[in-house]
Amino acid sequence: MVLEIANIVIAFGLVVLIWSVQLLIYPSFKYYTKNNLYTWHKKYTILMSVLVIPLMLSQLIIAAIALLKTGSFILYIHFTLVCLTWISTLLIFVPLHNVISNQNATKNTLKKLVKLNWLRVILWSFIFIISILNL
Repeated sequence: MVLEIANIVIAFGLVVLIWSVQLLIYPSFKYYTKNNLYTWHKKYTILMSVLVIPLMLSQLIIAAIALLKTGSFILYIHFTLVCLTWISTLLIFVPLHNVISNQNATKNTLKKLVKLNWLRVILWSFIFIISILNL
């Protein structure tokens, strides 16, 4: 039961975080000048990493343990969704953030960041729902 509660708490943290990023943070990037965006983005990525990395690592570890412990079909789906958040973050969002960090962001880059981030919003929302259903 402790594992399930920890899973819900972490999933809740990530779902609140990703919806905040989607609705508030990423859209605000278009209001910065190129120089101000670069300056803010350096701070933002460090601060966000301090929040996100422990949550994502914890979620991955808990998902793997839960799957190994029970092997249920719903936990296979849960683990797959968690892995997809990692894959999308590493293959899509880290490169997009690198474009901003390298001062090469365009309006198109920022639009792409918002548009593609819906993938992670959906993934983490489903992960949260599955975590609740698995209780």
